[in-house]
Order: sequence, then structure tokens, then C-alpha cells
Amino acid sequence: MTGKFPTRPYDAAEGYFHAYRDEIAQAWESVDEMAIARGATLLRECLARDGVIYACGNGGSAAIANHLLCDFQKGIQTGTTIKPRVVSLSSHLELITAIANDIGYDDIFVYQLKTMARAGDLLMTISSSGDSENIVRAAQWAKDSSIPTISLVGFSGGRSAKIADVAIHVTAENYGVVEDVHQSVMHIFAQFLRQSQMTPEAIKQSKF
Repeated sequence: MTGKFPTRPYDAAEGYFHAYRDEIAQAWESVDEMAIARGATLLRECLARDGVIYACGNGGSAAIANHLLCDFQKGIQTGTTIKPRVVSLSSHLELITAIANDIGYDDIFVYQLKTMARAGDLLMTISSSGDSENIVRAAQWAKDSSIPTISLVGFSGGRSAKIADVAIHVTAENYGVVEDVHQSVMHIFAQFLRQSQMTPEAIKQSKF
């Protein structure tokens, strides 16, 4: 693990910039490329069987889940014949607050999954700690329901890393660093899946 960052004050922004950049580089080195490959395979298989990809996260990770909805649903099908079906469980504010108020915040994602998810679907959880209770409950329900799960985690990995079929672990102890790598992993998946269905000439002529 890269260790806690920062551990001291920085007087100059450029000094913090260089240190943060180094942390990002070390964090990327910690990511298992075979976990990326296994995650991409699960996503391709889900798309091939016309399953729904569900994503969820809290805070900054919720923003990544919502961004995933955009890049997977619109981005992947641009210039391809793929028609991804994607749902961000973090994007329905009215439903989330109703579940949190009437049942409990820990159930905001699993309640939606129990309602909508079916065999053949896939869940992607995004959690820096990997230990948020609402993330863990969603991942555990997916496992119990034979729905493949990819978990993007940081820090020590938490419980969701142990539950998931594929855990993509960023071994860093800074939320910004972990979230930056998670965001990039999301982009890598979306762009890889898109280009895998395009001709070499189409790739050259397209913007990614």
C-alpha cells in the first residue's frame, strides 16, 4: 500500500501537485491487470446476453456510478451495434430518500436490486473503503442471487472486495487518489468495450 497521504503540510501548491502525482502513479502500479481483464470479460458477457449493468456508490463514488451510466450507455454504443442497458442505483434521488427514510440508508441499493435485477444482469459497486454497509448489502444480495459483481475498492479493500467475483483494488489511502483511479478504470472499461466492436479504420476516425 502506498501509505497515508499527506503526512505533512505543503506550503506550495506545486509541491503538493508533484506528491499527489507520485501517489497516483504508485496507486496505478497496485492495480492487478488480470482483475481488469476478468472484469472486462464479465461486462462483455453481460452485454452479449442483453443483461442490465447496475452501478452504485456513495459520495464521490456515486458520481462515478452516474458517470458510468453516461459512458456505458451512450459511449459504448457510439459507432457500434451494442445497445447497453445500464442503471445507476445512485441517481434516483426521490427513490433513494424514500428508501432511506422509510426503511434505512443501508438498504438504498439492495432494495432497488431486489426490485429490478434479474438473472443475467451484473452489478458494479464503487467504494473507496469497500466497507459501506449499503454497498456490502448490495454485493451480498447479488452474490446470493448468482448475479456477477465487480467491486472497485481502495484502502484495505473492505468486505465488498471479498464478496465480489472480481475486485479491482487500488491500494492507496487517499480518497482522491482512489477515486481518480476508479474513474479511469471506468473509462478504460467503456472505451475498451466500444473499440472491441469497431473496425481499425473506424477507430482511427473516431474520438474517444
